Amino acid sequence: MLDKTVSQADIAALMADIGRRAKAAARPLSIALTDQKNAALNAMADAISARRQAILAANALDVEAALASDMAASFVDRLKLDDARIGGMIDGIRAIAALADPVGDVIAEWDRPNGLRIERVRTPLGVIGVIYESRPNVTADAGALCLKAGNAVILRGGSNSFHSSRAIHACLVEGLEKAGLPADAIQMIPVSDRAAVGELLTGLGGAVDVIVPRGGKSLVARVQADARVPVFAHLEGLCHIYVDKSADPAMARAIVVNAKMRRTGICGAAETLLLDSAMDRALAADILADLTAAGCEVHGDNAVINLMPAATPATEDDWRTEYLDAIIAARFVDGIDGAIDHIAQWSSSHTEAVIAEDPAVVERFFTEVDSAILLHNASTQFADGGEFGMGAEIGIATGKMHARGPVGVEQLTSFKYRVRGTGQIRP
Repeated sequence: MLDKTVSQADIAALMADIGRRAKAAARPLSIALTDQKNAALNAMADAISARRQAILAANALDVEAALASDMAASFVDRLKLDDARIGGMIDGIRAIAALADPVGDVIAEWDRPNGLRIERVRTPLGVIGVIYESRPNVTADAGALCLKAGNAVILRGGSNSFHSSRAIHACLVEGLEKAGLPADAIQMIPVSDRAAVGELLTGLGGAVDVIVPRGGKSLVARVQADARVPVFAHLEGLCHIYVDKSADPAMARAIVVNAKMRRTGICGAAETLLLDSAMDRALAADILADLTAAGCEVHGDNAVINLMPAATPATEDDWRTEYLDAIIAARFVDGIDGAIDHIAQWSSSHTEAVIAEDPAVVERFFTEVDSAILLHNASTQFADGGEFGMGAEIGIATGKMHARGPVGVEQLTSFKYRVRGTGQIRP
């Protein structure tokens, strides 16, 4: 690994070399046997476990720098590793190893009247560039997922997680080498200069097949504007939770607090609370009081202020803000119609939840709300590939092309057609 900085003149050459090596590694990786990929993944998990203290020491350097720069507490939380989070990385990699190998999977097959047998078969995408910010665990998730799907990957972590990501990446390379797979299958850009991102977005001379950005709105906007290769966009998590008048009171109170406060800095944290104007006002007051008791600041409309005079009056900006902090915007809406209208206007199409016992309300919510993930009577914090049984995910794709929702191993594949004949010619 190089130091964090390198001269501008060298960045283009550095990135071009990374691209060439990734493309060269992608070919043998695309035909690697399932057992060999799984051996590499399990060796990666073993290496992370063995180097736990070194990873924690590297992470301490990043956290110290973040605190010194007055980074918001929610972002420090995303950056910080501990034994439990390292254990989560290890479990995630082993879970990916246990997944079925998508490469070679026959998605569909059919026969034509002329006797041709046609199969649609999953194939790797090739080389994936993953750009992410402060969460160092993405290094492990992205590397493992891309490997399982037969792809080479170029990782570009945030400068604030530089030491942590390097320490984790070293474990991934160790796993590749132990399984006899090319070490260049998982590369990490060894400089923090933003110019390296610019080079990656060019596609590195055709080496990169797709870019996956995982981070804030400004990062994703830059990637979408500048990328010359396809992008799986992971936009901000402006997630809504709607409590209908038919909601079970105890369930509503528990889910709302969990959706907002379990971890405020993740993309699946609820940012806007929509309350049915026909619901019991005592329950609404209890929900707002529960949030406050949990340490959450409430920004509310006039009806919310009437119930909770200490709440901060909401402005239009509150409806478009991903706080990633212990703040929630709350308002009353005219039933399911009002909830759907509000979400359609302000949502980032990431994740929305409805708390209701009325099946007609749930059906309308599921049918009419157009977001990547919709939940009924469950916390928005489940918007995570690991919770979907996908082992892990690189991000939540909020677009509508190719991948949508958690981007796991299947979403990191394309497909090709295999056509088997017995001598047919076209008349």
